[in-house]
Order: sequence, then structure tokens, then C-alpha cells
Amino acid sequence: MKKVLLGLLSLACFTAGTAALAAVSGVGSVAAEVTSNVASIAKLVTAASYVAGMAFAVGAIVKFKAHKDNPTQIPIGTPIALLFVGAALIFIPTVFKVSGATLFGGSGQVAGVSGITSFGANKP
Repeated sequence: MKKVLLGLLSLACFTAGTAALAAVSGVGSVAAEVTSNVASIAKLVTAASYVAGMAFAVGAIVKFKAHKDNPTQIPIGTPIALLFVGAALIFIPTVFKVSGATLFGGSGQVAGVSGITSFGANKP
């Protein structure tokens, strides 16, 4: 039974791959598809960075509470480290934007990251 299911799964993957290959007409279209998807990947990384940063910050608050309740069990370095990691993750998108503008100027685009706006940015 396992072999039959594995065979059907591989046939479905082969069919899907063939359909995807038929949609691509050359190296130029592959490059265009990859370039169009980079902006979405950058937005995904930015969103994940914000969410993970907030999670680390909440974890730091919980660890500070645990340290207050039992200082011998939780060393003070653990919540401080979590707090710094959370702050770094929250500010990563801003660092990407500033470093891209510094390295490539105002008119340069860095892997589609120009579509990301940081909190508090003035809208034109």
C-alpha cells in the first residue's frame, strides 16, 4: 500500500512539474519570475522578523518575572539576552532599508526591499 501511495505521489509531482515547466519559455522568463517573487520574500522576512522580535520581547518579560520569583533558578543574563535579540529582530527591516540606501543611493533597489515601509514612515 505504501508503494502505491508513493507511486501516486511521485506521479502527481511529475505532472505538476511538467505543467510548471511548460509555462516557462526560457532563462529570461525564469529570471523574471524569480525577480517578481523576491519582493514577496522580502516582505515575508520582514513580517517574520517583526513577529519573532515581539515573541522574544514577551519571552524576556516572562523570564524577568521568573527571575523575580526565583533568582537562583533563572540567571539575569537570560532575559537580558532575550530582550536584546528581540530588539535586534524588530529593527532588522529598518537596518536593511538604511543600509540599502547607504550602499546603493536613493535610486537603487536592493532585491525588491524598496517595497517595504517601516512603521512611522511619512506617506507621500
